[in-house]
Amino acid sequence: MSDEGRRRSPAPEPRREASPSAQIKVLVVDDDFMVARIHSGYVARVPGFTVVGAVHTGGAAVAAVAQHRPDLVLLDIYLPDMSGLDVLRTLRGARHPVDVLVITAARDVATVRAAMHGGAVNYLIKPFTAGALTERLEQYAAARRQFAAIGSEVGQEEVDRLFGAAGGGLPPLPKGLSTTTCALVADALREADTDLSAAEAAALTGLSRVSARRYLEYLCAAGQTELRPRYGTAGRPEHRYRWTG
Repeated sequence: MSDEGRRRSPAPEPRREASPSAQIKVLVVDDDFMVARIHSGYVARVPGFTVVGAVHTGGAAVAAVAQHRPDLVLLDIYLPDMSGLDVLRTLRGARHPVDVLVITAARDVATVRAAMHGGAVNYLIKPFTAGALTERLEQYAAARRQFAAIGSEVGQEEVDRLFGAAGGGLPPLPKGLSTTTCALVADALREADTDLSAAEAAALTGLSRVSARRYLEYLCAAGQTELRPRYGTAGRPEHRYRWTG
């Protein structure tokens, strides 16, 4: 062998890819094949997330969770064989727990409340932008990182921080308000692209005007909205709220 051959550099080591186990595995469930494909594309573009499957019925969703063991399920409510709420309840009792982010056109408070009681980590109303889904996925990933960083027990400060991460990093909600319904009001404001009164927000979300106003005032205090009084010809000004994020 020539001296040149003896001095030849060793072959470079192959590049080590990130471990697949570091990815958050997501199952997409939607009765519409095209919508499921679009949502899968949204998820795939978010760093740290990977789609392990897309199914279109409730029965297939339960079976796919058992097969793929995803970390998170994007779950539609309107499915051809059973309600997504029934799927949610079934998954709550499964041997391998999974988190659920509800994605649906259902705006009624009863459905939102049922999703909350079922343990959904968030609730996103169709139609929505890729950015809206990305925001919620990033919130979910942040909460998982915080859980991974603590030990087997937590103090109250850590609990408050964890619940803040799950709710989008906002201050703790006042008694009687819920994270999921707050997200519903925030989405209505964000998508309106104009200021809304409490009555208009109530009509968009299915809440009472009093409840809508409480959430709007909370979002305003949290720096997510701004109050814009509108003065009429007589009487008190109308309070209107605009999303600022």
